[in-house]
Amino acid sequence: MYVITGVTGNTGAVVADTLLTAGKPVRVVVRDAARAAPWRARGAEVAVASLEDTAALTAALRGATGAYLLVPPRLASADPAGENRAVVASLAAATRAAAVPHAVLLSSIGAQHPDGTGPIATLHHAEAALAEVTALTAVRAAYFMENWGASLGAVARGALPTFLPRALAIPMIATRDIGTTAAAALVEGPGGERRRVLELAGPRPYSADDVAAAVAAITGQPVAAAEAPLDAVVPTFTSFGISATMAALYREMYAAIIAGRVDWEGGATRAVRGPTPLEDVLRKLLAR
Repeated sequence: MYVITGVTGNTGAVVADTLLTAGKPVRVVVRDAARAAPWRARGAEVAVASLEDTAALTAALRGATGAYLLVPPRLASADPAGENRAVVASLAAATRAAAVPHAVLLSSIGAQHPDGTGPIATLHHAEAALAEVTALTAVRAAYFMENWGASLGAVARGALPTFLPRALAIPMIATRDIGTTAAAALVEGPGGERRRVLELAGPRPYSADDVAAAVAAITGQPVAAAEAPLDAVVPTFTSFGISATMAALYREMYAAIIAGRVDWEGGATRAVRGPTPLEDVLRKLLAR
C-alpha cells in the first residue's frame, strides 16, 4: 500500500494517478473527504487527516509500504517557518509511529543548506527529521516550470516579469515529472540505502529570456523578459496576499538563486532528468 499526501495539488495527484494506472494499491490522504471522491471512484482507499494531526496521520500511514510526503507552503502565515517545523515534526512522529519503511519527500534544489535559502531551509530540516525515523528518498526538485504562470498576466503587454537576471539559466522541472519520479521511487523502494537524494531537473536549464522567447513563439506576440529589482519582491508578493514574512523568505530565495547558493549538491546524489520541455508546460498555462 502506497500512502500519498498532497493529492489535491499538482505533484501528489500525479503520484497517485501514476500508481493507480500501474495497478498499485493506493491510499490518499485528504483534509476533506468530499475532495477524495474521484480517487475513491478509481479504487483508492481514503484517509482523512491534516498533516498537523499526528494521531490521524499515523492512522493514515499504518500498513504503508511507502509514503509520499510534502510540506505545503504557508503563504499567508506570519510564522511560516515555525508552522512548517510543526508539520515536519508531525510527519516524522507519524512516520515513526506507523513504522513506515520508506518515505519519498518532495524536497528542493539547495536543500543541502540549513539556512540562507528562504523557504527551502524548511526542507533541509524535513530531510534530516525524516531520515532519523525511516529510509528516505529526497526528491530535490528544481525550480517549478509552472511558477511562470504568475508572470503570464503581463504577456498581453509584451512583458514577462522576473526577479531573476534575464540571461541567468537555472534548472527547471515540470510538476508532472516530479510526480512520476516520486511514484517510480516509491515502487523502487530504498534499495538498501538509509538515505538517498535525487536531484531532479528538466531537459536543460532555462533563463527568463528563454521563457519569454518560448511564450512569444507560442502566442505569436512579441514578449520580452522584464527584470525587476529584488527590493520589489516583498511589496509585489504582499500585494497578492502573501504575508510579509513569507515574502521576505522568497526574497532571500531569489537572492540565493542569483548567488548560486541554490544549486545541486552533487557528490553521492543521483541526477535525474525529466523529459517534459518548458514549451509543453507554457502551452498548458497559456491555454487556461
